[in-house]
Amino acid sequence: MIPVFSIVGSKSNTGKTTILCKIIEELKNRGYKVATIKHHTGDFEIDQPEKDTWQHGQAGADTVIISSPVKMAKIEKVQQEYKLDEIINRIQNVDIIITEGYKKENKPKLEVIRKEISENLITKEEELFGIVTDFPLKNEIPQFDFEQVEDIVNLIEEKFFKK
Repeated sequence: MIPVFSIVGSKSNTGKTTILCKIIEELKNRGYKVATIKHHTGDFEIDQPEKDTWQHGQAGADTVIISSPVKMAKIEKVQQEYKLDEIINRIQNVDIIITEGYKKENKPKLEVIRKEISENLITKEEELFGIVTDFPLKNEIPQFDFEQVEDIVNLIEEKFFKK
């Protein structure tokens, strides 16, 4: 089974995407294959208006796949949101899956918190394996500042890869 954890924060602009991208880069530097799943609360578009795949969707296609020698993407219209585990079960050929968002799911969490946004954690302590923060918190969970990416990835390796 592929290990999964979530990067969460109370609101936008806490630095979740920034720290996630730094973690991805460091994991890739260490030779890991990484998948990410981003949770979005509303509708979104990934194909550009007037491009072929966009036109396929506008014409009524329920699933549009674009494929090339270097990447493939699937756009599927859904009647209801897939559960996180259903999405995870569709992913193959990676060493780890990192989600951004999914605050309420039952995955281990790395919470990102900034004093200017919120001073309170949103995650129950038993669900947290680490915290990225710009101020000290009073708990026993490993804490890192935003520049300690190597240390964060060391913790990820220890928690998810070392048997």
